[in-house]
Amino acid sequence: MTGNELVPLIDLGPLAPELPEFLAGLVLLGLMWVVIAKAVAPRFETLYEHRASEIEGGIQHAEKIQTEADQARELYEQKLAEVNESVARAREEAKVRGEQIVREAKEHAALEQARMIAQARAQISAERQQAAHELTAQVGGLATTLAGRIVGESLDDDQRARRTVDRFLADLEAQPVRTAPDGAQ
Repeated sequence: MTGNELVPLIDLGPLAPELPEFLAGLVLLGLMWVVIAKAVAPRFETLYEHRASEIEGGIQHAEKIQTEADQARELYEQKLAEVNESVARAREEAKVRGEQIVREAKEHAALEQARMIAQARAQISAERQQAAHELTAQVGGLATTLAGRIVGESLDDDQRARRTVDRFLADLEAQPVRTAPDGAQ
């Protein structure tokens, strides 16, 4: 071996590069490193920051929307509770009002019934008096005619006829009421 030669630490055989190739490879590696560090890496870094800010903004936006949705749900539940209370109050008021209407209708019906009964009794009383008056007149006429035939004299005199009829009716009222065999009077 000559003194000029480098002694390889490891013998790579045919794979061992020559010094000019090795130096050119090192220069190219350095140049690539500079290009990547100055041009490519900043772009990747900018793109990464942009994506990170978009993701962070999306997360913040989603959190904001979630907060708004929670607030809207709470407001909805509060309004729903108020509506349910209002419906319950309205239902109770309607029930009370319905009971009051029924009570008033019953009172009105009772008053109307009492009025109709009183009116019917008054009408029955008036009709009874009218019937009694007509019956008295008919019985009086018949009694006068019969008495005139029995007595043999005419009872056309109104005063005399009236006294005779009154006596006859008084005698009829004084007699006890007889019942028929079937229980009818």
